[in-house]
Amino acid sequence: MAKRNRRPRSDAPPAGARPPESGYWLYGLHAVAAALANPRRRFRRLALAARDGLPADLLALLERRAAADGVRIEPVDRPALDRLLPADSVHQGLAARVEPLPEPDLDDRLDELADQPQAVLLLLDRITDPHNVGAILRSAAAFGAAAVILTERHAAPESGSLAKAASGALEHVPLIRVGNLARALESIKAAGFWVVGLAAEAERTLAEVIEPGRVALVLGAEGEGMRRLTRERCDLLARLPTGGPIGQLNVSNAAAVALYEIARGRPAA
Repeated sequence: MAKRNRRPRSDAPPAGARPPESGYWLYGLHAVAAALANPRRRFRRLALAARDGLPADLLALLERRAAADGVRIEPVDRPALDRLLPADSVHQGLAARVEPLPEPDLDDRLDELADQPQAVLLLLDRITDPHNVGAILRSAAAFGAAAVILTERHAAPESGSLAKAASGALEHVPLIRVGNLARALESIKAAGFWVVGLAAEAERTLAEVIEPGRVALVLGAEGEGMRRLTRERCDLLARLPTGGPIGQLNVSNAAAVALYEIARGRPAA
């Protein structure tokens, strides 16, 4: 039987098709405004539904950054903006297509903190919900944490929903990804940090064990908590003094309470 001639396969997109856009969409006034003020951000597109509803200072910042980066401000109506973004995105009429931020290196950040006797690091073990990571970043910014550290795998990626939950904090707090959290903890301990793991079953509360100095606070995923190797690298475990009918907080709320407890006994920055 004669074989039919087959056209060679090609992975190239069809003629006239637009190549996929790089980066992701940021949306909402706080997230976009913080990105516009961050010189490390790289913009691909800027979409604006209504100039009238934008604060004058934010509009001026938007126009300056668009001119500096050579990016056109695209006027769109709200339904068109809705179609650009994930479903149920609260965009407030403003969105920006951006590249992910350059990822900082843990060793470099530890070197930058070498002369700071008071510093707090947050480490997240398998926290995959971008809303939780974003809310933790916001608390980290509010309480002056030096970095939030998570793993390259089994962790929330940088995204619009994470940035929206962070309300601008993504542009201010270094978000550091490491290949192995247990090894990262060894480097952190060698840099003079005291590692405290937050665990509901711990005997003592965080207030009972916390001391002035350099602290690395470790939080695990809700339900499962920290992995065994992560737990073994902690200098000690501590809990929050919850005692109501619901014994555990959402991980982002637990991070906020723990950061407040650490900050409470320290001089104001």
